[in-house]
Amino acid sequence: MLYTKNMSKQKKKRNKVYSGADASINRPVITRIEAADRNKLSQWWFDHKRVAKPVIITSAVIILLIWFIFEMVRVLSGS
Repeated sequence: MLYTKNMSKQKKKRNKVYSGADASINRPVITRIEAADRNKLSQWWFDHKRVAKPVIITSAVIILLIWFIFEMVRVLSGS
């Protein structure tokens, strides 16, 4: 059987954490938090923006379509 380069035995990867004398030191992760002083409306918008934006856009499109259909009917009827 012929062995090619891809079929040769691959070296096993090391998955154990190295903890010797010259191992890198794990430093603590620092999380910085900024506080914002918002009024009630701004806080509501910040909390619900992800849901409210598509609802507002969809409502605006529906209102524009209704207005456009109403105007087309008005123009076609001649009033």
